[in-house]
Amino acid sequence: MIEIFAYEFMQRALLAGIVAAILCGVIGVYVILNRIVFIGGGIAHTAFGGIGLGYLIGKDPLIFAVLFSVAAALGIGAISDRSKVSEDTAIGVFWAAGMSLGIVFVSVSRGYAPDLFDYLFGNILAVSWGDLRLISILTLAMLVLVALLNKDLLILSFDPSYGEAVGLPVKELHLLLLCMVALSVVVLIKIVGIILVIALLTIPGAIGRQHARSIKGIMALSILLGASFVFVGLVISYQLNIPSGATIILAAAATFFVSTLLTR
Repeated sequence: MIEIFAYEFMQRALLAGIVAAILCGVIGVYVILNRIVFIGGGIAHTAFGGIGLGYLIGKDPLIFAVLFSVAAALGIGAISDRSKVSEDTAIGVFWAAGMSLGIVFVSVSRGYAPDLFDYLFGNILAVSWGDLRLISILTLAMLVLVALLNKDLLILSFDPSYGEAVGLPVKELHLLLLCMVALSVVVLIKIVGIILVIALLTIPGAIGRQHARSIKGIMALSILLGASFVFVGLVISYQLNIPSGATIILAAAATFFVSTLLTR
């Protein structure tokens, strides 16, 4: 079983999965606590517009996915905060507009986009060293932010009214959290694809919350679980010759169901 990781592409896939597990274990907890799971889905689908634009102008689609994801996060946060439009409505609009833009950009671009389905459904086996470098830089930046703003983010998650009372910039922190979710989405797109992003971002944290009693404990357990899901998913997908991203999510979902049945 271990011999499959003698291949370089499997080594890159495992490293990318571990980096993603660390990111999901930290950011995913805040996503669950702040009940913004579907914002991650809206941002992920909006990112498809950036991927399509990258294909259109012949540049790295992942870079434009970053720009579109951050713009979607700021747009959703600003619209739901400053207008009478509810947050779920704003998510739906960005979701549909981003996917539509991506389809239009891809349709008018020259040539065929051979790896387009990798962005939709994920292909962790196709992660390059350049992708791994970008993923690692984004993850490190967000971990530094979490370390610096840990107490503020916890107040935002549990008692934003108290945060406002003591002068905490709650609205700005919420926008920052959405931007962190947006960058997390970009990291996960290459691994599990746009369609499955929500699962890897939330399932490890959801299981961790069922068993751990502190935020640090939930994060630690989430990271361990995420890395385990990646390892198991890679091994099973290699042995059965099935898509790796979907297999990782199925391993996570099966564990979640079992954990839920066993948890009081």
